[in-house]
Amino acid sequence: MITLTWVYVIAGVAFAAFATFNLIDKANPRRFGNAAFWGLMAVSMWAGDVLGDFGNGLLVLALVAIAGFGGLGKIKAGDVPEATKNQRAAKYGNGLFAIALVIPATALAGTFLFKQFPAYFDVKQVTLISLALGVLLALAVGHAWLRAAPALPLSQGRRLMDSVGWAAILPQMLASLGAVFALAGVGDVVGGVIQQAIPAGSLAGAVIAFGVGMALFTMIMGNAFAAFPVMIAAIGMPLLIKQYDGDPAIICAIGMLAGFCGTLMTPMAANFNLVPAALLELKDENAVVKTQIATAVPLLIVNIALIYFLAFR
Repeated sequence: MITLTWVYVIAGVAFAAFATFNLIDKANPRRFGNAAFWGLMAVSMWAGDVLGDFGNGLLVLALVAIAGFGGLGKIKAGDVPEATKNQRAAKYGNGLFAIALVIPATALAGTFLFKQFPAYFDVKQVTLISLALGVLLALAVGHAWLRAAPALPLSQGRRLMDSVGWAAILPQMLASLGAVFALAGVGDVVGGVIQQAIPAGSLAGAVIAFGVGMALFTMIMGNAFAAFPVMIAAIGMPLLIKQYDGDPAIICAIGMLAGFCGTLMTPMAANFNLVPAALLELKDENAVVKTQIATAVPLLIVNIALIYFLAFR
């Protein structure tokens, strides 16, 4: 049976390749730090179950130490020359986007198709399995069409990951933090504090607190999926769903959208906000966040209104 373990194996191969390319790159003065960082990520993918909670905790601390003490670096070398990029763009045109579209198309098709074969696929993880398969298919299509060297995707992937640095794994770290908060009962503590501030019997107050709380916790934790279990335990379940008999589907779905508004306004959402700034080499690393605030605030207000008017009919 194909399970999530195979996805971890594939991811581990990619991280191991990034570590190897860094290790042999004598032009990078911080090649050993980069190699250690991505090598530890490969170990996490391959042996996370074996290491256990304590071992994985030490591994995370090692990752933080490498990044925190400036052990990561990047070099300009290895980029494809501008003239070559322009030549290839003129030759292949917008057809190049077809390679990228293979990934979401495979993920969508596999999500529906693989569920029909529970003997061969873990039906609970078919989306992630399909996503990994889509990446492999996209690599195969790109290689067959463009005739690139087999190692080129990994070497360029290494260059991209070195440019992004520690921010590339921040979403996973923050999602894990959300799970820790939920298990530690942070939602109950937060709920007790917030409920004291909400006027008794005020549905509007509870909805506003939930929506704003989703956005704020997302800004703090950098991930709406990490904020969701906290705010559902604090306000969503005890007040909106149980006390005011709200529709759970509407509250949860639009509540996540409210959280995504917080994603637009925080540098903690590194994959959305810091990574583009780094790749575009913007002078202000927070330029993306500042630009998105004008969109995020009205969207948050609309989402709060939608919960209030749709979930309690």
